[in-house]
Amino acid sequence: MPGMYQRGEYDLAGTIVGVVDRKKIIDGSKIRPGDVVIGLPANGLHTNGYSLARKILFETMGLKLNAKLPGLSKPLGEELLRVHLNYQPLLASLPEGLIKGMAHITGGGLIDNLPRVLPAHCNAVIDTKSWKIPALFQILQQNGKVERDEMYQVFNMGVGMALVVAAKDAPAILRLTKGTPIGFIEKGGKKVRLA
Repeated sequence: MPGMYQRGEYDLAGTIVGVVDRKKIIDGSKIRPGDVVIGLPANGLHTNGYSLARKILFETMGLKLNAKLPGLSKPLGEELLRVHLNYQPLLASLPEGLIKGMAHITGGGLIDNLPRVLPAHCNAVIDTKSWKIPALFQILQQNGKVERDEMYQVFNMGVGMALVVAAKDAPAILRLTKGTPIGFIEKGGKKVRLA
């Protein structure tokens, strides 16, 4: 993590490991063309893109942590330290068997994370205009002159978790999660296409 650690410093991290019965694993193998991609909102950067964000905000823009920026409800430092959402309680509450695939949108964004759950014969088409991009990402893109595809590969762009469900199950999942339909599955080669 460039610019974060000085010589002799180290990072201590914790990890959670879960166990699931093999027959209950949600591995994406049931995903088919015509399925719907549902996005669950993120509440900030979560844990990704900080090197680029710091470069843009502090080097390019010359901002301080107490800066107030249009569209942000908190000072910049507090916006950057928003706690990463935990989706597990919500996901565990959903009816069994409705989710065909899910991707936690971490480093690599939608472009690199969603293909991990796609079968070899499917692409995901993401309608980038289907949700409002949070102001922080707009600020980063405009002031850093970052290309659209790079933004969707480095940052979550406001989508912290993507779920793939059958079209017939989408209304129920949307109601239960308060998510947003952000795309669909088409025939393809295990890629994400931004529309």
